[in-house]
Amino acid sequence: MSSNLHPMLNVAIKAARAAGAIINRAALDVESVRISAKQTNDFVTEVDHAAETAIIETLLTAYPGHGILAEESGSEHGAKDSEFVWIIDPLDGTTNFIHGFPFYCVSIALAVKGKVEQAVVYDPTRNDIYCATKGRGAYVNDRRIRVAKRTRLQESLISTGFPYRPGDKLKPYLNMLGEVISQCAGVRRPGAAALDLAYVAAGFTDGFFETGLQPWDVAAGSLLVTEAGGLIGNFTGESEFLEQGECVAGNPHVYGQLVTTLSKYSKFAGAGDKAKVRHATLDSTLGETDADDSAPATDAPAPKPRLQAKRIRAGNTAPVVTDAEAPDAPV
Repeated sequence: MSSNLHPMLNVAIKAARAAGAIINRAALDVESVRISAKQTNDFVTEVDHAAETAIIETLLTAYPGHGILAEESGSEHGAKDSEFVWIIDPLDGTTNFIHGFPFYCVSIALAVKGKVEQAVVYDPTRNDIYCATKGRGAYVNDRRIRVAKRTRLQESLISTGFPYRPGDKLKPYLNMLGEVISQCAGVRRPGAAALDLAYVAAGFTDGFFETGLQPWDVAAGSLLVTEAGGLIGNFTGESEFLEQGECVAGNPHVYGQLVTTLSKYSKFAGAGDKAKVRHATLDSTLGETDADDSAPATDAPAPKPRLQAKRIRAGNTAPVVTDAEAPDAPV
């Protein structure tokens, strides 16, 4: 990395690399890693704890008067009343990690009086350091990065995160996802919000949206996006989003179009917009119920599913269809 980085950013990079080394060693034998569940589908491993400890020790050795807000230990460490608070996710994408899916990262941000001023997102699998200092631009390794230049949502690639915890509002999210899918070139769900935001900053994707997020998920990525020329906020476009649980980001053109689509799904939307979302969700639920009710009542066993193979002959637009009986399902 460049020698002219801000001293606090250099310390954050050192901490991120220490955590990344722990993660990479554990990834060599991920099946031996001890795993526990904080709640359904929300996992924590011994690697999360070890990486977080390494980060906190590195940061507090350099800045013992600073505060800490970490995913696993909260505000247990560091000063309690400091204007300087490090916001840490030691392993964003834990579910990916424990399955060997190589999309996870270390996320470290420094907030000063509530504003993020330093940011590091480290991808240990690819050894990529995304970093930014407020007012100095965003970089991956030593290369300056900028958000993508696409101006139309219909040409854009958007990333997101799916609801996965009990109590998450799946129905409204699916309606929201359906709207975005119908308006863009494609949607991806890699599974680590901090790295998703780094990809927006680097121009690999054009936008990002997700609900149910915590400050440590988005703090570092938010500065990367803005320093790379993008915008980030809640679904109604307000910039004070860090603790609001919803996030949308993108280059300025795509960001505005995403906000137009997503604003009615925001917890801060007006009563009229919220009513539209409730009606849409209710209609989809009733549609499923009506479909179930319309099925004929019978005690006869359901017919076996049949597989259809379609073959299109050259110069003939009519498909030739053959039926094959599906094998019995395993018992």
